[in-house]
Amino acid sequence: MCEEGKIIAAIVDIVSQVITPAIAEPFELVSVEYEKMGKDQVLSILVDKPGGITVEDTAELTEIISPLLDAIEPDPFPDRYMLEVSSPGLERPLKTAESLTNAIGQYVNISLYQAIDKVKHFEGDLVAFDGETLTITYRDKTSQKTIDIPYQMVAKARLAVKL
Repeated sequence: MCEEGKIIAAIVDIVSQVITPAIAEPFELVSVEYEKMGKDQVLSILVDKPGGITVEDTAELTEIISPLLDAIEPDPFPDRYMLEVSSPGLERPLKTAESLTNAIGQYVNISLYQAIDKVKHFEGDLVAFDGETLTITYRDKTSQKTIDIPYQMVAKARLAVKL
């Protein structure tokens, strides 16, 4: 991992540890991301709840989260950043084993670190996940196929919208 990647991973880890206890039920912390968008650094906090997130929810959570971030010592942020608290949307990231387990039966997009049979991206129905292996059924041209993907090969996973 490059130096910048290590810094980003450290920031995400610190922020996650600080804000997780403050995000109470019915809210669920889905993801923390720190990335450059245009000229700005953006700290994105994705939060969800049953029935979805409202604008009022994001405002309330921003008021809870912002002072917690300002209180982190030493300041982990190398640059000024914008805080964005939002819903994960329809294509919610699936970053944990628990989120993948909860997504069984749903349509997903999976990106791999290494290709399986020359393919690095799969989109289909997640039919099973046992903590070690994801089983996905997907369309390959005109046929329906099933593939087992080792969990450690998954680079990114998210819900997908079936078109």
